Amino acid sequence: MRTEVVITTYNSIGPLILCLTSVARQNHIPDSICIADDGSGPETRAAVDAFQADHPNLSIRHVWHEDNGFEKAAILNKAIGSSEADFLFFIDGDVMIHPVFFARHLEVSKPGQFSTGSLIRLDEKTTASVTADMIEDGTVFDPKWMKENGVFNRFGTWLKSMPFPGPVMRFLDVATPVQKALCGANAAMYREDALRVNGFDERIKYGGVDKEFGVRLINADVAGRHVRYTAPLVHLDHPRGYKDPEKIKKHKSMIKSVRKNRTTWTEYGIDKLAEAE
Repeated sequence: MRTEVVITTYNSIGPLILCLTSVARQNHIPDSICIADDGSGPETRAAVDAFQADHPNLSIRHVWHEDNGFEKAAILNKAIGSSEADFLFFIDGDVMIHPVFFARHLEVSKPGQFSTGSLIRLDEKTTASVTADMIEDGTVFDPKWMKENGVFNRFGTWLKSMPFPGPVMRFLDVATPVQKALCGANAAMYREDALRVNGFDERIKYGGVDKEFGVRLINADVAGRHVRYTAPLVHLDHPRGYKDPEKIKKHKSMIKSVRKNRTTWTEYGIDKLAEAE
């Protein structure tokens, strides 16, 4: 089975290189890495090429479209549509994934099911202190380091850092009553299942694009499986100038309608993209 990780990014080279560094030290390396670039300038492509040169064992492709504002759904659809993989992981370019991340998603994988997890969020000050060396030596995934930097704002966040042996953490995955809402920065599925619902709805910009996708998957009998405590990632802080409260409100209404009407297919997804090309 061929696997690929899709990493979304936009003009954020430093975090992207940290993300790629965490990918490079995985226990299980995907067959390919797709940089789904939402219109970054040429500096991003140059940085990715340099990282590839330093890591010849990795297979990296760069999928790009022109900058037209926040169009994450569109670039994800382009990545999915052009992928040759059977199984896809989805992460954002501002996260660092634990060394067991891909292996755990694969462990629970099966056709007709998506797996999804959650995030451990760093604040601005802690984000600024992170270096590639801290990923290489595992510091950023160390519960002690997180505690010292005030990351554990609640008990559940501490549990996400995997403080107990693997069997205990896997038990918590299934024993904790968590909604199976898809988190776009921490998800995986068979490509065939993503195609079944025509990918992401490109009408939705920031605020709900991954959740709406997850609802349609569930409506199409693609069950959700949470790996909340066994596939952790650490999220780097950043500003969100593209955040629009009115659009978020509109998107919530769309999601509610999709859930109520048991909608599975979007006319504004991968097929639409293919026709436009």
